Amino acid sequence: MNQAVNMATVLPSVRNAVLLARARSFMTVVVSTAALILACLLFAPSSVTWGALSGSLPFAAIIAIVGLGQLLVVQQGGFDLSLAGGVSLAVVISTHYPQGDNALLPTAVVMAIACAILAGLTNGILVSLFRLNAIVATIGVNALLYAAVFAVSGGVPKTTTTLLAEIAGGQTAGLPNAVYFALAALLVVSFVSKKTVAERRFEAVGANPSAARLVGLRVQLHQLLAYVYAQLLYCMAGVLVAGITREPTAFQGDSLLLPSVAVVVLGGTSLLGGRGFPISTVIAAFFLNQLSQFALTVGVPYSAQTIIQALALGFGIGVYSIRWTTRVIKHTKPTLEGGNNEVLG
Repeated sequence: MNQAVNMATVLPSVRNAVLLARARSFMTVVVSTAALILACLLFAPSSVTWGALSGSLPFAAIIAIVGLGQLLVVQQGGFDLSLAGGVSLAVVISTHYPQGDNALLPTAVVMAIACAILAGLTNGILVSLFRLNAIVATIGVNALLYAAVFAVSGGVPKTTTTLLAEIAGGQTAGLPNAVYFALAALLVVSFVSKKTVAERRFEAVGANPSAARLVGLRVQLHQLLAYVYAQLLYCMAGVLVAGITREPTAFQGDSLLLPSVAVVVLGGTSLLGGRGFPISTVIAAFFLNQLSQFALTVGVPYSAQTIIQALALGFGIGVYSIRWTTRVIKHTKPTLEGGNNEVLG
C-alpha cells in the first residue's frame, strides 16, 4: 500500500519531466531562431529580405528533409553516414538517366526510389541482423553508393530536365515548392511517429532495445525500417536538389551530412536513441541555414561554413547536456524506497 502511494506520487513527476523535455527542445530552438533573426535584422538586414529568403528557403527545406531521415536513425541509437552517397545517387540518376528528356523523368525517379530502398535494406540488415556498428556499416554502404554514382555519371555533372526544374525549383503561392515537400515530409514523420501505435513502439525500441525485446517487440524490424525510411527521405532530397540546382555535381550529398546531424541535435533528440522531435528538427534546419546566410552576409568566407555547422552542433550538445530536470528528480527521490531514481529528460 505504501509503495502504491509512493508510485502515485512519483508518476506525475515523471510525466512532468517528460513534458519538460519536449517543451525544452521546442523552446530552445524557437528562442535561438528568434534571436538569430533579431541579429540578422540588426547586423545583416539584407539576409532576411524576401529575395534572400526565397533563395535560401529551398536549401533549408533540403536540410530539413535529410535531417528528418537522420532523426529516424538516431532514434534507434545509430548514425547514417551513407546519407551523402544516397543523396548523390538520387541526384545523378535524376539528371543523367533522362538526358534532358522530361518523358523519362518519372522512370528516373522510380529508379532512384528503388536504389534508396536497396541501400536502406543493406544498412538495416548489416546493423540489425549482423549487429555491425552503425557507423562502420553505413560508411561501407556509402562507398558502394558512390561507386554507383561514378558508374552512372562518371563524376561529370549533367543539366537537369526542365520539368524537374519547374517542380523542385519553382514556386507556388509565393513559396518555393521545396518548402511544401519539406512540410509534407514533416507531416508524415510527425503523424506516424506520434499518432500511431507502430511508431510508439519504434520509439520504445530506440530507447531501450533490451527491454523492448523482453516485451515481445520486433527490435530488428524496427531498426531495419529506420534505415529504409531514412534513405527514402534522402532520395527525396536528392531529387529536389537535382531540380533546384541547374547543373548539380555528382557529390551534392557531401555537404549535407554534418548539417543533418546538427539539426537533429539542435532539435533536442538524444543521440542515445528514443524520443525524437520532428518539428524542432525542421525549425533547427531553418536556423542552421539562416545562420550560414547571416555569416556570409557579414563577410565570413564560404569555406568557414563547415566550422559554423560544427559550432552549431557543439552548441546543441552543450545546451541539452544541462540537466533541467534536476529539481524534479530531487523532489521524487525521498518518495522512492529503492530501484532506479533517475528520470531521463
